[in-house]
Amino acid sequence: MNSLRQFLDQAHLTLPNEFYEKCEKFSEFLVQWNHVHNLTGNNSQEDIVKNIIDSVWPLSFLGEIKTLVDVGTGAGYPGLILAMAMPNTKVYLVEPRIKRVAFLNFVKNSLKLDNVTILQNRVEDVQIEQNIDLITSRAVTNTKLLIDLTRNIQTKQTKFLFYKGSLLNEEVKELESSQYDIIGGNEERNYLYIKENYVA
Repeated sequence: MNSLRQFLDQAHLTLPNEFYEKCEKFSEFLVQWNHVHNLTGNNSQEDIVKNIIDSVWPLSFLGEIKTLVDVGTGAGYPGLILAMAMPNTKVYLVEPRIKRVAFLNFVKNSLKLDNVTILQNRVEDVQIEQNIDLITSRAVTNTKLLIDLTRNIQTKQTKFLFYKGSLLNEEVKELESSQYDIIGGNEERNYLYIKENYVA
């Protein structure tokens, strides 16, 4: 995990030692579980470090977040990693698939992530009795549909952070009434940050 710390230090992201220790454990757990359950195709140490960086890089431009919902967390990216980086933020991980939920619960309990709640459900059926500051998602359907599917957990103050590839033109055309930024992490990643709630 030295490369992880080095990269995040260069990006001026200061994270506590506990974060790196938890990332080390997460990496070990993911490799172990993946041998049996095939949670993700990206299982090398290099892939895991790359996915952790991808998950937390938006902390370089996000402000304070008290509550976060990650839609389709899968093997933990980005929501579980963000929860490890922001222990004072209440994080809800929404994941319908039982094997991945079992893994997320194992990591949560093993690393004592008391700020995490795991919801085994489709996001359109989730009920959360708390105002949500930020909704995140990586590689789950298109932007407009995601915003529509999360209406039950939005307020006018809710912001969105979607982890996207390099081709965003068609999706952005549907966001004419929204205030958003497209922030490039690298040649493979764009972060679509919607700061003002979309109106369908």
